[in-house]
Amino acid sequence: MVIYGQNDLNFDLNSWRSISFLEHLEKNIELARQAYLEAFDSGDKEKALNAQEALAKLKEGNRNYVNDTETVDTSASVRSGLVNGQSPYAIVLSCADSRVLPESIFDSNAGELFVCRVAGNIANTSTIASIEYAVAHLGTKLIAVLGHQSCGAVTAAMAGGDNGYNLNHLCAHVAPAIAATDSTDVNDVVKMNAKLNAKALAERSSIISGALNDGLQIVPAYYSFETGEVNFLD
Repeated sequence: MVIYGQNDLNFDLNSWRSISFLEHLEKNIELARQAYLEAFDSGDKEKALNAQEALAKLKEGNRNYVNDTETVDTSASVRSGLVNGQSPYAIVLSCADSRVLPESIFDSNAGELFVCRVAGNIANTSTIASIEYAVAHLGTKLIAVLGHQSCGAVTAAMAGGDNGYNLNHLCAHVAPAIAATDSTDVNDVVKMNAKLNAKALAERSSIISGALNDGLQIVPAYYSFETGEVNFLD
């Protein structure tokens, strides 16, 4: 994204003083936004599980995973059934760590989870926008923010130092969890980070916060490599 400074833009401010012009512009922007979203609206809201049902399904799937009885299906028959749309029962904001595979962890087939993966499972502009789509246009009623044991992004943020522009930017999202945790244990910070990013989703998105009044729930969670278990945090 290119960010322009004041000196980079030489608008004639008088051209913006017309209220009717601004109203016309805002209306066209909103119409364009709705047209874009409707073009990609492939969900079936009538099939969406409510939040309690979705959470129960995640927990059941995780039990299967822990017991090595998961039956994840990505076969041709499943894929062909997804050509015309998707109806994920839950959204998972997960870390990009290669050891964290939400579909396997929750024993979910292709098309059942709407997964956003980014190091540190942070609620940034891109992940929030993706989640907004699933909430508003797929009708998904549950968001799980999934932190995990020994998270590298959280470890890097706790270590501090200059890691270059991009990693520094990412670590800045984890800094509030470090400040809010009276512990030097990385896993304690991981859990706090999941909680704070779950909270941030609602605070930074009017779409998500509005959906909380319509049955949406957001739950932070913690995944253990050692046991395979996911604990949903208070």
